[in-house]
Amino acid sequence: QVHLAESGGGLVQAGGSLSLSCTASGPTVCISALAWYRQAPGKTRELVAIVTTGGYTQYGDSVKGRITASRDAGGNKLDLQMDSVKPDDAATYYCNARVVVSIEATVEEWGQGTLVTVSS
Repeated sequence: QVHLAESGGGLVQAGGSLSLSCTASGPTVCISALAWYRQAPGKTRELVAIVTTGGYTQYGDSVKGRITASRDAGGNKLDLQMDSVKPDDAATYYCNARVVVSIEATVEEWGQGTLVTVSS
């Protein structure tokens, strides 16, 4: 089973920068994509960024232009850098891995989440 360890987060000042990191362990060769999602109280979980093993990157509409996501050469780590942080960016951020378990099946693994609080 793939295990995801998140780091970063905490208290960030509005207008400042946020850095998050996710490190995968276990059968990481089976990971087809790593992603960051976030969920604020009372809201649905939304995509922040996803990077596939092939290098395709997609950002959520609410953060486009303010973030950069990058995977390391080994493909086991996903870093996220967000600039111009807004109060609406406050949420619990979750790391997500798409894991190929067979030719026809992919499962998702989730980290425990890291809380980001934004002070205005």
